[in-house]
Amino acid sequence: MPGCSIRALWILNNQDLLVFSRRFPVVERRWRAACKSENENSGEENPKHAVPPLLPTDSELAAAFLERKKREGSTRGFGIRVKQSAEGSDSWVDDPITRHIISLYINREEEGDNYLFWPLILHLKGQFCILISPLVEPWHFRAYAKTCQRSDCGNAVGADRSLSSLLLDLPSITGSFMVAHAIGDIVSGDTIEPEIVVNASPTVGGLLDSLTARAKAHAPILASTTSSTAAVGGTIADTQKTGLRPLDKDVLRTFISSSMPFGTPIDLSYSNISAIKLNGFSSSDMPPSDLKQPAWKPYLYKGKQRILFTIYETIDAAMYDRDDIPDSITVSGQVNCRAELEGLPDVSFPLTGLSTARVEVISFHPCVQVPEQGVDRQAVMFSPPLNNFTLLRYQAHCGLGPPIKGFYQLSMISEDEGAFLFRLGIMEGYKSPLTMEFCTVTMPFPMRRVVSFDGNPSIGTALTTEHSVEWRIISSGKGVSGKSVEATFSGTIRFSSWKTQKVPSYRSMGCMDGEDTDDETEGINANNMVNVEEFLMEKLSKDLPPVDLEEPFCWQAYNYAKVSFKISGASLSGMTIDPKSVSIYPAVKALVEFSSQVCLHSMVASGDYILWNTLGKCPFAVTAKA
Repeated sequence: MPGCSIRALWILNNQDLLVFSRRFPVVERRWRAACKSENENSGEENPKHAVPPLLPTDSELAAAFLERKKREGSTRGFGIRVKQSAEGSDSWVDDPITRHIISLYINREEEGDNYLFWPLILHLKGQFCILISPLVEPWHFRAYAKTCQRSDCGNAVGADRSLSSLLLDLPSITGSFMVAHAIGDIVSGDTIEPEIVVNASPTVGGLLDSLTARAKAHAPILASTTSSTAAVGGTIADTQKTGLRPLDKDVLRTFISSSMPFGTPIDLSYSNISAIKLNGFSSSDMPPSDLKQPAWKPYLYKGKQRILFTIYETIDAAMYDRDDIPDSITVSGQVNCRAELEGLPDVSFPLTGLSTARVEVISFHPCVQVPEQGVDRQAVMFSPPLNNFTLLRYQAHCGLGPPIKGFYQLSMISEDEGAFLFRLGIMEGYKSPLTMEFCTVTMPFPMRRVVSFDGNPSIGTALTTEHSVEWRIISSGKGVSGKSVEATFSGTIRFSSWKTQKVPSYRSMGCMDGEDTDDETEGINANNMVNVEEFLMEKLSKDLPPVDLEEPFCWQAYNYAKVSFKISGASLSGMTIDPKSVSIYPAVKALVEFSSQVCLHSMVASGDYILWNTLGKCPFAVTAKA
């Protein structure tokens, strides 16, 4: 990971208590030397723009982080300039990126002043907040310090002197985000490898057994129990940092020491680090002297050779069924791979049909090289890691059209009763082997309590919960393949009276950000600040009451139905890999046998597939006119 070095990292729990920290003295010495040279050569008279040479102590950082949280309204902060924004704060910069790359004002009580500490990568995972301090050039810090004092900051993206143009010069920012995500996965226990679908038929040659027998090294979930005697925003001594159990901290220390021993990330694969710690190395693991072994493959595979590809796609859609608002459908996909190949071979294959699939964005694993690039074709070559990994990610259009078409209507007959109608076409134009394994439509009513409903769907079954109606069109185990399905569902639904429901107001609700898992204890009044979601909702919806945190877009005037489904058999974008085009160098002994072992599977799942009520209001993005 060239160009990325980490000065320090900190982990806080949801009570704002510091539970783990790590500094890297080698990187810090580089920073101090650069600061000394910069401060001597610049002759800067304004102390606010002087480059601070030291890292804050744990207690100073925890206190500054808590102060920023109060000032910005939540852990993430506003991200845009509002009337509560103070000059020099993150929200004053008026750029949403400040919700992820933050600054702190460190208060030095001994010296009686404070100084700016930037940049800090902020990543939230589970009950933990991870802060990463990347190494940047001192002139980057000085440029930001001047930017956040300007009254006209937050100008157009890419414009001179804007924050975005400054960040383009900082590759360490991208690397630090990767470090933060890797550590977040460990502290939350989310270290599962990408899934590979395996055909258990005899033609695969026992492939299922070889995959299920692999070592499964998972980090235990880090509990969040805090000391009752510790003050909020403070730190805990190492023996009292009860937010992480000692064993968990040992796992984290081992990963950090192995993946970035001197502050420079080398390999952020938790499975690789765990395997090295468990198995060590032997003379039999050494590669040939004329080959260089990559960091992502610490061991050489021995056994029957085979390679598998699995395409996973997620389709997101906003279906309006209106002449003035076009439907929006996007496909996000990834190609997962597992290559069980002896030695250090290079695998190559062509990606074709990219223009047909209308692939807009594509990114690759660090092990991949792309020697040939074109509009409709890209040659891909890679030296594969040992375990499952994501070979590439992409965004594309849905080449086959939406798998579910139709409309949803809901109108209120009275204050406590509504009439609804669904008319859906499922899998129209989809042919075998595409199979819809299940399909469910949910009508959420987070602000109303469902008392009863009356109606019978033309297919499937319907049931209610306290705040929703669920229509199970296709149940698991009863998949539909090679044919289309017409489905209708009409009826009425009754809610409990408004008078018996306690409706929260904007001022009484805490954090509205589903990504910020802050446990706000104080109410929000006129003197306190609200976060960006509440601010925007008040501007957009006036006096409409908000809803529960998990449904930020379903306000009183907006209602929708959400579709969940799973399709297998092929990708919807048209992305595919021809097994016959996959080549390996140097060639294996039984090339014909190997070619038959190249397996490809595809799977599609629904993301946010939304049917907006055609009789009500709905949010939509306005397309810029050329």
